[in-house]
Amino acid sequence: MSLYFRKSVVVAVAIGLSVPHAAQARFGFLGDVGRGATADSADSKCQGGKKSRGGMILGNVLGGMASRTAGRVGMASFVPVAAFSDVLSDAIACKLDAKEQEKAAGATTQAVTKAERSSEPTTVAWTSDTRANVTGTSTVEAKTKLADGTSCMNVTDVVIVEGEETRVQKKMCRGPGQSRYVLTA
Repeated sequence: MSLYFRKSVVVAVAIGLSVPHAAQARFGFLGDVGRGATADSADSKCQGGKKSRGGMILGNVLGGMASRTAGRVGMASFVPVAAFSDVLSDAIACKLDAKEQEKAAGATTQAVTKAERSSEPTTVAWTSDTRANVTGTSTVEAKTKLADGTSCMNVTDVVIVEGEETRVQKKMCRGPGQSRYVLTA
């Protein structure tokens, strides 16, 4: 290969890699791709899994247009808030806006705290302040202690959005020396 050809390839690759970033900065239509998102970004978690980079670009372009259109007619789209990712499952978070995710995470934390002092199942309910017809509960159903001293609880989260119920069972654990329970499964 000639030196000229190698330099041309390097320049072409550099331009190709910078185009999504420049397009994002200029037009704001590539979603998280322009900010170095991966297939595991919060948005893709709510949309159903891993995608190729090309698929993400096309999906974000089309999704961005759909989101703007949906926003104009009053429909909402939600993504998991990172601050609650160790307490809420994606299946629940994707149904809720940020304020509702905060309430759902608070209910889970409160149910786990109450369950530490009780041998009975513990349920904490919440209601959305931002949308009508959105409610949820977190119920601690069982507690276990592992051989290494880790304490775990089986928790069932239920959210009802416009009459549609989503139920997720999860396991939350607190290892020796840790101050709080976090989502493990």
